[in-house]
Amino acid sequence: MIDVHKIYGFNFPTPIRFGAGAIKELSDYLKANNLKNPLLVTDANVAELDFFIDIKKDLEENGMSTEVFKDMHKNPVKSDVLNGGDMYHRTKRDSVIGIGGGVAMDVARAIVLRVNHTRDLFDYDDLIGGDKYVTGEVPYFITVPTTAGTGSEVGRSSIISEELSKRKRILFSPKLMAKIVFADPQLTMELPPFITAATGMDALTHNLEAYLAKGFHPMCDGIALEGMGLIAQSLEKATHDPDLESRAKMLLASLMGAVAFQKGLGIVHSLAHPLSSLLDTHHGLANAINLPHGMKFNYEGFEDRFDRMAFAMGLGNGAGNQLVDYLTDLNRNLGLPTKLSEIGVKEKHLEELSVLAEADFCHPNNPKPVSKEDFKKLYTEAL
Repeated sequence: MIDVHKIYGFNFPTPIRFGAGAIKELSDYLKANNLKNPLLVTDANVAELDFFIDIKKDLEENGMSTEVFKDMHKNPVKSDVLNGGDMYHRTKRDSVIGIGGGVAMDVARAIVLRVNHTRDLFDYDDLIGGDKYVTGEVPYFITVPTTAGTGSEVGRSSIISEELSKRKRILFSPKLMAKIVFADPQLTMELPPFITAATGMDALTHNLEAYLAKGFHPMCDGIALEGMGLIAQSLEKATHDPDLESRAKMLLASLMGAVAFQKGLGIVHSLAHPLSSLLDTHHGLANAINLPHGMKFNYEGFEDRFDRMAFAMGLGNGAGNQLVDYLTDLNRNLGLPTKLSEIGVKEKHLEELSVLAEADFCHPNNPKPVSKEDFKKLYTEAL
């Protein structure tokens, strides 16, 4: 049982202030660190919500000057970052506060990089060794999650797409970690059911794929198992009948998934990313639909791992063979689509999706190798 009315502090390694009302500490924290001119980075929807307006008002009543950057695409592109960096300089900011879900966090973190690093943005792509160019100072960076999905508030990378090709690039550096996270489950209470469900399935995918990813990292494995358990206990309630406890468990599980997937992700994310870049599909929804199919692909040869995941999620001993059906049923129970055709994917898209999936950066960490033909078969089964 989590005492949601208590505010906890813990580090892993980012300092985290967690609990209902934690956001009320933000203005005092800024004052204590002599920060007076934050750039608030969020998306256009969050910028209109009462809690965001309250955060901005509280900062201003405590003597701070705020500017809001909210112009970003649903799947952020380079120009979003460049425009945000220009606003930071033009309005003479001294810090960046990312407030929102994964999109806002990605843009905020990329702006933090951009402020003092002026090479072409994609020179910093981690997949081509671009982190070696992240040598300068970065602005003070704070994150405030408002969804329980990506967990990127505790991350150190940002995914930004190319403008035309929509190819996803990873901007990475330990310097891009937030100085502190204010994780307040009250800020997630008004999320609509679809966003709660889709982002929750994103968090679940992070934990499942991290646990299955190649490599030895027992700490990530343990965190991922705990994250799965919290999601199994709380996601349906948080979607259909939310209370602070279910929201708090989902927020913790999201944080855990983001910590765990430093070990790696896998086939499901490689199936999902092209849907977002090519068809602008919500990332969590793309993961949700593909999750049962990716897990089915990985089952044979990893039965013991599936047994442990199933046990963590309350399915009982030796129940790994039930996990795929459980995930399909969970999507239905959450009111999410279970087929790609329900979200506008057509047979004519499958070839290009498969090419993009094969080129994606996640599946090399999958426990099994995946070919372009495998991806096309999986897309076809999910259609």
